[in-house]
Amino acid sequence: MTDENGREPVAASTPEERIANGRAARARVQRSTHGEWTPPADRRSVVDQLAEQETTRVQSLVPIRHERMAVSPFTFYRGAANVMAADLSGEPDTGLQVQLCGDAHLANFGGFATPERTLIFDINDFDETLPGPFEWDLKRLAASFEVAGRSNEFSDRERRTVLNAMTLSYVRAMHEFSLMSNLDIWYTRLTTDDLAKRWGTGKPEALLANFRRLVAKAETKDRLKAMNKLTTVTDGEVRFRSDPPLLQPVSEIFSSSEQQELHDTVVHSIATYRRSLQPDRRAVLERYRFVDLARKVVGVGSVGTRCWVALMMGRDGQDPLFLQVKEAERSVMEPYLGASRYQFHGRRVVEGQRLMQSSSDIFLGWDRVPGVDGRDHDYYFRQLWDWKVSAEIDTMTPIALTVYAQACGFTLARAHARTGDPIAIAAYLGGGKSIVRAMRRFATVYADQNERDHAEFVSHLAAKEPASVTT
Repeated sequence: MTDENGREPVAASTPEERIANGRAARARVQRSTHGEWTPPADRRSVVDQLAEQETTRVQSLVPIRHERMAVSPFTFYRGAANVMAADLSGEPDTGLQVQLCGDAHLANFGGFATPERTLIFDINDFDETLPGPFEWDLKRLAASFEVAGRSNEFSDRERRTVLNAMTLSYVRAMHEFSLMSNLDIWYTRLTTDDLAKRWGTGKPEALLANFRRLVAKAETKDRLKAMNKLTTVTDGEVRFRSDPPLLQPVSEIFSSSEQQELHDTVVHSIATYRRSLQPDRRAVLERYRFVDLARKVVGVGSVGTRCWVALMMGRDGQDPLFLQVKEAERSVMEPYLGASRYQFHGRRVVEGQRLMQSSSDIFLGWDRVPGVDGRDHDYYFRQLWDWKVSAEIDTMTPIALTVYAQACGFTLARAHARTGDPIAIAAYLGGGKSIVRAMRRFATVYADQNERDHAEFVSHLAAKEPASVTT
């Protein structure tokens, strides 16, 4: 009997059968095959692929996306998840299914707070999540470290060390999870203390000091800091600041009638979105009232999607709650892996996040909302800042990036072990030598292609008339 995604439940098989299944996958797809990739003869122009994705986005914001992607091959890679999904679709499939992040590059990992107020390290972006073969995430992560290493001007040897560390960390973690009970896997999380214990021993004091600084910084990036940075007091009322085009109150974007329509829609949506929360969390949210709304530009690849930030107020003027309301569109992997089983893409994102993360935001939920453009849009909701911290990748030394790679490899393996069959995947991976070589080769050839794609993209932008960002 298969589950809703067409997969055989792993509990229906013995560990021996699951090991046999993993080894049988080697016959279908040899591990060395993962290192072989060449662009197909009919590969579409990246300019065309990105332009097609942008047709549903806010057109006045698209130039910001272009500007950010044009900065370097690394920023281009971050925004080109749809390009890589198309490239991976022609590759052999191991058949070892997991819940994929879908955009598992190294900048989509970071620190945030659990409901118990513990700072943990985890994947933090699930816009493209969908079930699929585990190797898709692993390849995207591997290539991102090669691209970042080149951006930081690391030597060939330094980049090899980073890639080896990431892949071996994934392999060893998967073997570790293959020996654990289902509940122990589910309870596993990576706290900042765990990070220091696992990979900080024997490292230079400067590296550890920088790590402690990031942890301390994370614990100050909360709703009160958001209030100080994003809002101002107007006529005695807290309202969002104006910082166009990155942060714009709705009063600057829409007419008076549209503002009232949007206000009513937001109030209604916050009420209906509550139904996607657990009852206890719904009760907390109901203690807050909606105050203001602004459009906020975030990320690289997400720029142009409709992203709002809602200001809620609780017991007094020092009890704010900021909800990020982010549009969820079709996953870039759906044309190749099949449509999501969920009707609403906001729910697709939320369910995937809950499956893969060791702990998720208490206000994580979804809704479908009518827009002022006359169309319905899918959204997911979460707190804007909650001890959030991102790695400063462009300033990392080779040693620091190697440690970070190990943390990312472990974290991705844990997410895959929660949602797939760690015994079968561990059996497929074996000792790690073959898959390490394959990931290193793949990362190199794909980083080469990414540089060509970036050059094509920059050349295309240079040939166009300069575009100004308007509201």
